[in-house]
Amino acid sequence: MAKRGKKYLANREKVDAQKKYPLVEAIELLKSLELAKFDESLDVAVRLGVDPRHADQMVRGAVVLPHGTGKSARVLVFAKGEKEMEAKEAGADFVGGDDLAKKITDGWLDFDKAVATPDMMGVVGKLGRILGPRGLMPNPKVGTVTFDIARAVKDIKAGKVDFRVEKAGIVHAPVGRMSFSVDKLHENIATLVETLNRLKPASSKGNYMRGFALSTTMSPSVRIDLSSL
Repeated sequence: MAKRGKKYLANREKVDAQKKYPLVEAIELLKSLELAKFDESLDVAVRLGVDPRHADQMVRGAVVLPHGTGKSARVLVFAKGEKEMEAKEAGADFVGGDDLAKKITDGWLDFDKAVATPDMMGVVGKLGRILGPRGLMPNPKVGTVTFDIARAVKDIKAGKVDFRVEKAGIVHAPVGRMSFSVDKLHENIATLVETLNRLKPASSKGNYMRGFALSTTMSPSVRIDLSSL
């Protein structure tokens, strides 16, 4: 078992592990803890009543948080012709085709998100073994394979978050920074919850949202009362 630092143990004493806190109270509690010197991320973990082993119960999507994540993502775009210029004008950090593919093959991965136009997937597809395991592979299901390049780049820059349910039925996602106000964090979380509910599979039986927890980069997790969502 990993050894915990004094600050973490002190924070854990302030959190009732058996209690399910109302959402706003939980955010306020986390903000009151002794945090790290850097601006910690606030993350959610949602346990869903789905079995990801079945294709019709896979929950995957993306959401543009109203107040962003607090991090400026470096966006790479695979495009050519007019779409290449469109990507640059929208604020993409890297734009190209075969040249970028070769850099990635050679080991360069200095970007956070990748977007591609459908006609570039012949080039991008060859990078699946490199980009896939790192969650960087463009995918039409989350809007990163599209001819609407400008919108895709702007959404990512504005705070778009991709999510996918894991084998245990849990979705993890960042929802902002601890420097954000309680109201902004609450709105970001509410937007994520609304999106997850909209993506509920028709084959999911019983309670769909079964558990919800918040934690910062360095804090213990705080369980949330689902009725407060």
